[in-house]
Amino acid sequence: MKGKDVAALVGFLVLSLAAGGIGGFWTAPATASGGWYYQIEKPSWTPPSWLFGPVWTALYIAMGVAAWLVWRRGGWEGQRRPLTFWLVQLVLNTLWSGLFFGLRSPALGAIEIVLLWIAILMTILAFRRVSRAAAWLMAPYLLWVTFAAALTFTIWRLNP
Repeated sequence: MKGKDVAALVGFLVLSLAAGGIGGFWTAPATASGGWYYQIEKPSWTPPSWLFGPVWTALYIAMGVAAWLVWRRGGWEGQRRPLTFWLVQLVLNTLWSGLFFGLRSPALGAIEIVLLWIAILMTILAFRRVSRAAAWLMAPYLLWVTFAAALTFTIWRLNP
């Protein structure tokens, strides 16, 4: 790999992980011991809290690598559409944490996660035209957000 490729990979990873860090700014107080998230009703199939950090970290890394693989096939100019989809879904990903945890609104989180899911699907479809590996790297993220959507909607229903 050339220096430019390494720098771009690091950049995409930093951008992706930064989105998670910003989301964590809203999530951490709500999920701290005794925080809002522990006080609301959740379904029995809610994963243990310790699972979310490692899963999201792996997903953010996969997202960053996927975007980099697409970028390598023409840069920002050549891959403007798929990389724009990627940026949109990244912003929506961060926004969900702000709505659900920051504003303590499962209702807004439920509405927004539908938009996030659509944006991820659009990203995967756009990535697939450029790099099948990039599309596959985004697939676990779509599956996890599908699960997160079910969890979000259930929490909304349980906590009107």
